[in-house]
Amino acid sequence: MVEWIQVLLLGVIEGVTEFLPVSSTGHLLIAQRWLGARSDLFNTVIQSGAVLAVALIFTTRIRQLAFQWRDPATRQYLLKLVVAFAITGAGGLLLKKAGFQLPDTARPVAWATLIGGILFLVVERWLRGRTTHDHVSWPAAIAVAFGQLLAAVFPGASRSGSTILMALCLGVSRPAATEFSFLLGIPTLLAAGMLQVYSTLKDPGAAPEDWGLVLVAWVVAAATAFVTVKWLLRFVQTHTFEGFGWYRIALGTALLLLTP
Repeated sequence: MVEWIQVLLLGVIEGVTEFLPVSSTGHLLIAQRWLGARSDLFNTVIQSGAVLAVALIFTTRIRQLAFQWRDPATRQYLLKLVVAFAITGAGGLLLKKAGFQLPDTARPVAWATLIGGILFLVVERWLRGRTTHDHVSWPAAIAVAFGQLLAAVFPGASRSGSTILMALCLGVSRPAATEFSFLLGIPTLLAAGMLQVYSTLKDPGAAPEDWGLVLVAWVVAAATAFVTVKWLLRFVQTHTFEGFGWYRIALGTALLLLTP
């Protein structure tokens, strides 16, 4: 297969799965099994394209947080985002100082994907008949921050999946949980991406990157993420996450069968 078609397909997969609660890591593992493995720098840069798309979708909300922070409700929401981001950053630094290393094999990713799917089914069934609210409480904001750390420790758990689950468990409605997760994901993923790019470019032994191919994947990831996130925001208004739970169970099972 022509290489630019391979990176185009990887860009589509990244854009579609980055903010859906289905584990972009799991999908890229399967895809790169046939399309060829890519560098961490490649994966990080195209991820930033998906993040940019989400920032564009939430432009009005971001402007509100930036320029209407004197409003008490807006200020509280912004402060919760800042604290959740700080907890994630501090936790990430602690993990790095402790020498934490990501797993070298795909099986932990497969198990995290599978278990996350089961948890979505359990939580959604527990929520039946219960009242949820659009207010993101302080406990929910802090739990979402730890959800991000959980996803960092267990690739395949899905950052959006873990954070949305945490918020749902604390009574936040699906649309409000999704919005808070996505808004928190913008600075979190951009910061992680910039650190990865900086450390890679600083390494004199790093393999050279074909930036033309990276740009193709970046643009495709941004475009597909924009469409996907717009769809998901409408979807959660009237649907549960059970379908994603079943999908994750199928994906995790497939990963376990396909990988040694």
